Amino acid sequence: MTKNNDKMKILIVGATGYVGGHLVPALLKKGYQIRCMVRSPEKLLARNWKNVEIVEGDVLKPDTLSKALENTHTAYYLVHSMGGSKNFEKTDSLAAANFSKAAKEANIQRIIYLGGLAKDTESLSSHLKSRQEVGTILGSSGVPVTELRASIIIGSGSASFEIIRDLVKKLPVMVTPKWVKSQCEPISIQNVIDYLALCLDEPRTINQVLEIGSGDILTYAGMMRQVAEVMEKKLWIISVPVLTPRLSAYWLNLVTTVPMSIAYPLVDGLKNDTVCTDHRIRDWIKIDLISFTDAVKKAVQEERMGELDSRWTEASGYSYDFASNYKNVKLLQDKRVINSPLSQKAIFDVIQKVGGDNGWYYANWAWRLRGLFDRLIGGVGMRRGRRHPTHIRVGDAIDFWRVEKFEAGHILKLRAEMKLPGIAWLEFRVEKAANGESIFQQLATFLPKNWFGFLYWYCIMPAHFFVFRNMARKIVEAAR
Repeated sequence: MTKNNDKMKILIVGATGYVGGHLVPALLKKGYQIRCMVRSPEKLLARNWKNVEIVEGDVLKPDTLSKALENTHTAYYLVHSMGGSKNFEKTDSLAAANFSKAAKEANIQRIIYLGGLAKDTESLSSHLKSRQEVGTILGSSGVPVTELRASIIIGSGSASFEIIRDLVKKLPVMVTPKWVKSQCEPISIQNVIDYLALCLDEPRTINQVLEIGSGDILTYAGMMRQVAEVMEKKLWIISVPVLTPRLSAYWLNLVTTVPMSIAYPLVDGLKNDTVCTDHRIRDWIKIDLISFTDAVKKAVQEERMGELDSRWTEASGYSYDFASNYKNVKLLQDKRVINSPLSQKAIFDVIQKVGGDNGWYYANWAWRLRGLFDRLIGGVGMRRGRRHPTHIRVGDAIDFWRVEKFEAGHILKLRAEMKLPGIAWLEFRVEKAANGESIFQQLATFLPKNWFGFLYWYCIMPAHFFVFRNMARKIVEAAR
């Protein structure tokens, strides 16, 4: 059992994810010393968390783990590869095995893991089976593990909530598969964080698998009806037996913010009832459980305010430095430069609003069409939008881009996450010229993966010429 004044640190693995993004501030508020292990330190530096130690590491690279685990008492393991890997089950198992071994070697006293709720005896979906196997693997080296299992997490920015919200918002009449009759016990993100944090000071939770929920048992149809009531929307649900999980996932991919790579594992898991049957943790850790309706009301209100502390889009899954494989490949570029008497701030303020509801300043229909095509082939598309309408930090998703570099008033560099035969970047830069004017530069760069990548670039070059040229011009005009 840890105490707030212990010198040993608490390690968070997965701090850039949705749950991790809420947990770190909560632990800091309680006075714990926090170390975060991340693959991209820049993503956490942008959070402006005070007194947080950031260590670079990757659960798929065992040699990077010892430094992160050094002098650490307890580790929170909050990573998974769903959405970032085609074979996420094997990737998750390998990552957990690497971490379990390294934790044992580092003499870690405890691992706390958030898994998925379902009965072990059921025929589980690949997603839920993988989440439970990870819990087993984490304890395989002998390190004590506390595994909390949760059903759907409700909160502004959670993928599950955004799926339900989008369905209710866009489809007043739903033809749904039979899984809408499955039962679940949703839990608010606040209660998830409460349980994760308070486990630290409750020794009875060590070496236990515990189920957490709100106490509200609902069908998925019932949840959608309650969300519709909160959002003041009319909703009719017609259930049919012919929609398979894959067809349902394709439908969610087209209608909601969540892409196919995440939608299919989630939908496949909806065939399993996810209801708590073990309530020990409610006796050990006394918290005020938030009802499903109250959790939805809070999430809707926070979304209307326009600022999310954490969102599912910020977790970009496992990745490798695939750009290094094409060092000798020619970079293809479209560069636009405009000199303007306007201040750097005026121009960059416009740049900082790009994407989301604000659009891309020119030919928004073309951007939406490109996003739709990406969705149809299983990509992320344009519906992810933005976490905040004006504020940006490294790691944010902006439509089908990811913020790779951000310097306020100076640079915004985006990397494409759409399906492409190569790697694409879009960079905006504003600098001050010797004569006092501002120099606005817009640079689109493409690194082809193979010959098809070159063909792709040159085929769309005419469209790029008009879109990028006019977008640069419209950005400067908007700054006026």
